Amino acid sequence: MMEDWFQQGTFDFHPHRGLETVTYVIEGKLKHEDNNGGLGILKPGDVQWMTAGRGVLHSEDPLPGETVHSLQLWVNLPSTKKLTDPRYQDLKSANMPLREEPGAKVRVFSGSSKGVAAETLNHVPVTMVELFLEPGASVTQDLPGSYNGFFYVLEGEGQFGKDKTRGVKNQVLWLDRAEAGDSEIVVTATSSLRVLLYAGEPVREPVVQHGPFVMNTREEIKQAFDDFYAGKFGK
Repeated sequence: MMEDWFQQGTFDFHPHRGLETVTYVIEGKLKHEDNNGGLGILKPGDVQWMTAGRGVLHSEDPLPGETVHSLQLWVNLPSTKKLTDPRYQDLKSANMPLREEPGAKVRVFSGSSKGVAAETLNHVPVTMVELFLEPGASVTQDLPGSYNGFFYVLEGEGQFGKDKTRGVKNQVLWLDRAEAGDSEIVVTATSSLRVLLYAGEPVREPVVQHGPFVMNTREEIKQAFDDFYAGKFGK
């Protein structure tokens, strides 16, 4: 995952293949555009879920005068999906399912939280939720035990998991994988807490990454560059 602060002109049109990008806007307004005619604007709290698949050219550009602070996660696609059709999903914060508990709210961008599920389409099972907790409140998040994942603390301080590991603003906390079946993670706020959870099923295939391309072999990376320079992305 990458954390960026950037202004207009930083990420002009560029290619991707073989992965998904999941962009969360913390601050600022971000315009995205692609060579298939897609166009949209993300505001703070919104998410864009882009499936590059067989190839896409896109730009991510703050609106004039804006400085965008964002997080971007790359999701590796399995070999059977690396050349799938490109797809965009703009996930507006206000439209996403919300689970409410005493002193806590969980916004579900992908996957589910205690039965509250998003309709986001996934090629790889991924849970992405945003947790808001008042001081002293606790909330439990369920996950399949096979998932990898991590928390990213956006604001405040809290305790995470059975060991009550301390987490503070801008810190990443990695999850331990459960032995089998499903697992639950308890998060408790020691101050007003806002945190993102990213978790997903490991693909367990060879990975070769070069620049904006994520494939299984070096030969596939070379083919991606050849196709890009031949103008085949987005066609």
